Amino acid sequence: MGLWADAKNIRDKDPAARNVLEVILLYPGFHVLVTHRIAHWLYRHKLLFLARLVSQISRHLTGIEIHPGAKIGQRLFIDHGMGIVFGETTEIGDNCTIYHGVTLGGTGKDTGKRHPTVGNNVLIGAGAKVLGPVFIGDNVRVGAGSVVLHNLPANATAVGIPAEVVRVNNIRCCPADDLDQQDLPDMQLQRIQQLEARLSRIEAKLQGEYPPDKPVGPRT
Repeated sequence: MGLWADAKNIRDKDPAARNVLEVILLYPGFHVLVTHRIAHWLYRHKLLFLARLVSQISRHLTGIEIHPGAKIGQRLFIDHGMGIVFGETTEIGDNCTIYHGVTLGGTGKDTGKRHPTVGNNVLIGAGAKVLGPVFIGDNVRVGAGSVVLHNLPANATAVGIPAEVVRVNNIRCCPADDLDQQDLPDMQLQRIQQLEARLSRIEAKLQGEYPPDKPVGPRT
């Protein structure tokens, strides 16, 4: 029943999918969910070699690498999927959408919980990287190409390198923050523009205090 719900979810979310049978037969995002359930079962029963064998075969067939230890909720939609990597201690909630090139990875050789925890109804855009044991709250949207290094609150939109929250509870935190994957806000450019504006104000103030014909020197 769970896999059937996963297939229907992909059919409903992907406008290119015409029916559930097409999803079951042709979609690598569905195939990897099937193989991961097998690998995860083997992993939980301490059959670690077989678990990794199944996951590696699936990786070669689908282009998606999910460690057998990763925990995945219901109705995950992996769109295209090529280049996706989920680490061993990754946890993903229900009704999430993850695009190709996404990494839910670690930051080094830490032990224990070292990969992200993703809440429910989360969307992670193409090429985004979420690194370390960070927590992403429910209903979060991560822009394409972003790098998430810190926790994100629920109902937030985050973009940039490193990712910054630009909207929380539908309230804007910066001037341009609609999650249009073709026109994401450039947080670094905005910071540079803010710095340039500040420098211009400082220069204007200095010019007012020291006219061009008056040399600048120590005040007495």
